[in-house]
Amino acid sequence: MVLSLKDAAVQGRLASFSASVEAGTLLHLVGPNGAGKSSLLARMAGLLDGEGEIRLLDRPLREWPGPALARVRAWLPQQMVPGYIPVYHYLRLHLGDAQSDAPLTMLLERLQLLDKLARPLSQLSGGEWQRVRLAAVFAQIDPRINPQGKLLILDEPMTGLDIAQQHAVHQLIVDLCHAGVCVIASSHDLNHTLHHADSVWLMAQGRVIAQGAATAILTPERLSDLYAIPFRQLELDGRPLLTAQP
Repeated sequence: MVLSLKDAAVQGRLASFSASVEAGTLLHLVGPNGAGKSSLLARMAGLLDGEGEIRLLDRPLREWPGPALARVRAWLPQQMVPGYIPVYHYLRLHLGDAQSDAPLTMLLERLQLLDKLARPLSQLSGGEWQRVRLAAVFAQIDPRINPQGKLLILDEPMTGLDIAQQHAVHQLIVDLCHAGVCVIASSHDLNHTLHHADSVWLMAQGRVIAQGAATAILTPERLSDLYAIPFRQLELDGRPLLTAQP
């Protein structure tokens, strides 16, 4: 067990919730804006205080010292203002004691960032900054770079990325899961979640209202009630496809 929650809550923001997540799992949090996804992710990352208990690797999250937590868990918040240091220096801040740049170089190549290393963060486009942030947390938790890496928490990781970049990020997430890392991410792409997530927590008004396999949770009936628009499920090339009805 990588992460477990017992009656975890944040007063006025998150209702009490219990669950557990295994190693190698890709878990998506799904729900409308304001459903509480960011609050729950921050609570699981150890950056938001609240009631109940969260345990990381069977140790209470509140007992983890900051440096030790950073070696085990990486966290991508939804928004962050870039600074002025070069991209490479920003990435090195996330690498701890890692000595070899080879895995980082491979990661940067896949995210098309090798030509950005000397550029100040403040001179990046929105999509470039998002890819740099993703590269940093991927490198922080990648077992090839950091053997202690176990948990990656991502708040809307696909923001600002084009289709090819989204595909590259998804493949990197899949690689981490295959290496035993648990990845928890918020998502607004219902079909991506339906096709790729191992598990889904569906949220509304600060509550997890359903949890389970994506195909069982993301049904037209449930989504129609949640988003207050009619959904239907079609089939395309043998795969289910969720659409909002006109």
